[in-house]
Amino acid sequence: MRKLYFLVPGTGGKFACGGLWAELKAFKLAQQVCSAEVVTYRQRETGKLFLDDLLQKPNLDDVIFVISWGFDIAKLAKKLQPYNVVYHAHSAGYKFSLPASIPIITVSRNTMGYWGQKAPNSLVYYLPNEISYDFKNLHLERDIDVLVQARKSSEYLLNQLIPALKQKCRVQVVNSYVEDLPGLFNRVKVYLYDSAEYWAQQNVSEGFGLQPMEAMACGCQVFSSINGGLSDYLDPGFNCYKIAGYSQEYDVQRVMKVIDSTISPNLSEDFFAEYRPENIIQRLRVIIAELNEFFDHKKHHSSNIPSLTRGRLLNLFIQRVNKKFRKKYFQGL
Repeated sequence: MRKLYFLVPGTGGKFACGGLWAELKAFKLAQQVCSAEVVTYRQRETGKLFLDDLLQKPNLDDVIFVISWGFDIAKLAKKLQPYNVVYHAHSAGYKFSLPASIPIITVSRNTMGYWGQKAPNSLVYYLPNEISYDFKNLHLERDIDVLVQARKSSEYLLNQLIPALKQKCRVQVVNSYVEDLPGLFNRVKVYLYDSAEYWAQQNVSEGFGLQPMEAMACGCQVFSSINGGLSDYLDPGFNCYKIAGYSQEYDVQRVMKVIDSTISPNLSEDFFAEYRPENIIQRLRVIIAELNEFFDHKKHHSSNIPSLTRGRLLNLFIQRVNKKFRKKYFQGL
């Protein structure tokens, strides 16, 4: 088993976000399968390896670099071209391509489909993000009718729907880091999440969407957008409600109906099993074993499957047009 180096720009401060926490969780789980370590590459940190120092070592064939920070991937892939590299893909839509020598591990089936089309000659795997056992329904009294986290929320949600709901029920808007998120979710009846507008502005996709699933695990009713990775597990009418449904008035009507009723999510633990640590560790064992086998092969063989470059796509288009033209011509004789 090669050692895994999880590359992150930094482990806190200006780099703190859901994507970083998800990557560090994946690192912790990987440590239960093989040797793994965090490496920073933008800022030096006490007790952490720094990429430029690490690359001074003479033999790095026995390691695999795991890259994940979307905006840095193109530069990192080029810098690490001589080494064994895996892309841990969260969001999709970044304007870069990857060679077939870099396998791709995706956190959602939505992202897997994206890379399955964009990188048809690459190895592609699915490894969902972790939902820890801290997120569970404690069956407590719920004293918050509606909760929304301001970050990533749409203007419609913050400027129209929330003010309208505040006139009818108890609403809490979170603008900062929450120390005990499972505890907060267990006080909430309805959780609102609307990230489609945010990700459209970023020109990339919602990679997974941890908060709606974490809220569901804690027994909240969820009203959410269904963009990107959210479409992996959200099923409007069955385990959630689609937010921004036609009109503000209709959204208010539906939210209040849920609050005023005794409706509670009827999701068994089986629903969350795919995202719990045991399943992820089991999948990691398979994926890491295959990655080691692939990098053993790559040492002695070059990629020889034609790539879907613009030039090749143009050539295929011309061939198809010529074939249709010849077929039509000979039929007319």
